[in-house]
Amino acid sequence: MLCSRLLLAAAFFIALGACSVKPSFINEYKIDVQQGNALDQDAVAQLKPGQTKDQVRFLLGTPLITDIFHQQRWDYVYRFKSGSTGQVDTRRLTVFFDADNRLLRVDGDVAASGEDDLTMSGTRTRVVDLGSLPADAPAAPQSAPEEPGFFGSLWDKIGF
Repeated sequence: MLCSRLLLAAAFFIALGACSVKPSFINEYKIDVQQGNALDQDAVAQLKPGQTKDQVRFLLGTPLITDIFHQQRWDYVYRFKSGSTGQVDTRRLTVFFDADNRLLRVDGDVAASGEDDLTMSGTRTRVVDLGSLPADAPAAPQSAPEEPGFFGSLWDKIGF
């Protein structure tokens, strides 16, 4: 009786120990992980100075980082981790706006045209030249101020 209990306990602990050892010929599959805003060069090339925030959001998508203390700056961050090699590639694009919410400048890690390979090593930083508006270009039309909504007009009537 005691011998059978010892054999049963020994078999249990051997089976339990076998679960923690992975043979070298077994390789688990690891997926590629993409996080953030995947921007392509064509979208960045369509940016022009003077574009509104809505136009930039249409071209690039919603920014990953918007800071309440720096509302004139949007950050687009992209991270790619290869499942097979474990190599991590991070890209950053920062968009700056002026006081009128018009596109002022762009900088960050931007691939030159034809170099959209995500497995590229090393970081590159350059300022993207957006060109400039001609001096005789018409000024962007100013939108009419929005009228207050229901709560805004109620707030005005109360006197706050």
